[in-house]
Amino acid sequence: MDFEDNAGRSRMLPPLPERMRPSTLDDYVGQKHLVGEGAVIYRMIRSDSLKSFILWGPPGVGKTTLAKIIARTLDREFYTLSAVSAGVKEVREVIDKARSESIFAQAHSPVLFIDEIHRFSKSQQDALLGAVEEGVVTLIGATTENPSFEVITPLLSRCQVFVLKPLDRDDLDTLLHRAITGDVVLKRRKFEIRETEALFRYSGGDARKLLNILDLLVSTFSVDETVVIDNAGVTSRLNEHLSVYDKGGEMHYDIISAFIKSIRGSDPNAAVYWLARMLNGGEDPLFIARRLCILASEDIGLANPNAMLLANACFNTVHNIGMPEARIPLSETAIYLASSPKSNSAYLAIGKAMDVAEKTQDAPVPLYLRNAPTKLMAELGYSDGYKYAHDYPGHWTDLEFLPESLSGTCFYEPADNRREEEARARLSGMWPKYYK
Repeated sequence: MDFEDNAGRSRMLPPLPERMRPSTLDDYVGQKHLVGEGAVIYRMIRSDSLKSFILWGPPGVGKTTLAKIIARTLDREFYTLSAVSAGVKEVREVIDKARSESIFAQAHSPVLFIDEIHRFSKSQQDALLGAVEEGVVTLIGATTENPSFEVITPLLSRCQVFVLKPLDRDDLDTLLHRAITGDVVLKRRKFEIRETEALFRYSGGDARKLLNILDLLVSTFSVDETVVIDNAGVTSRLNEHLSVYDKGGEMHYDIISAFIKSIRGSDPNAAVYWLARMLNGGEDPLFIARRLCILASEDIGLANPNAMLLANACFNTVHNIGMPEARIPLSETAIYLASSPKSNSAYLAIGKAMDVAEKTQDAPVPLYLRNAPTKLMAELGYSDGYKYAHDYPGHWTDLEFLPESLSGTCFYEPADNRREEEARARLSGMWPKYYK
């Protein structure tokens, strides 16, 4: 953005979210459960006893900002890496630099901030482990994904995990008024705030998104106009300026929906197209891999049990190698799943069973299906009448395994594919009351 200062000089300014980034804890908005007086990070800063930790929360809630404030407040050297672009080589270079500089000066180790640490492969995280253990660096990681799934156990065990929450209405209102009264550009404009419901709703608890929307709204008014903020204006202007791909917004959900439906519909060409759209847009490859695991069980299921194995292998591979190579196993798996026969019989069966189970939570387990570890239980008839299947021809015996009140209830209905037709034929010989 071009801006003319008081001396009439034109200069470029950073975007509004960067201009409004707070530099002290007093100016930091939100997360009072962590940084409010007496809270855990507040005490850590005040006592200068910084330990490695991971900040887990949605985008735009202040993870990067908080890391910078902590380093600045404690006068620590601050190194930063992005898991999107850094590899093992870059990790080792930063650690070597921190190690060499600590020889001369520091009573405390420098801060190494890693944005989107959940995207680091296992080998990248392994490269961090020694430096964190030795105290060469104090690690602050930021992630939008559950670190229990994405961070290796040895590294996670050496870090506390702090959960950041979306900003609430009061937080967003504070940021809005702070921006229009304190920003070097916006404070020169006139504002009329009529309604904020749409503005805050589209922001979704994300400070960065709030300020970007505000910046966009201001740009649609001429310099001498009053900037009017109301629900209709926010909605219409945003609809006119939708980004091509916003991985945190509506387009994100539209594209993942198209991707899943293309695979469910057995179209491998559409599947790889939507996959490419997501990867080009910066979507987290592990998010895609997780969705493939869900799809493999929900939409393919027993028609091809190998689909689940491949999807799970894909997830582990993507986690281990990261981008850009992860695009290849993702493509392989998407094509395989799209080309596979489909069945949602397992999905339907568990849905039906859970509905019935919710209504029959008090249905007793038949006595013959109960264990009898004590003499009293045996005397009460526990396990009496149970037939051990392996003692009978074909390893099967005609025994009712459901509660008496549910006898004859069928939850699993084999679908019309080769594997499940074979299963139906076998089951019909054993359970004619369920399968014909």
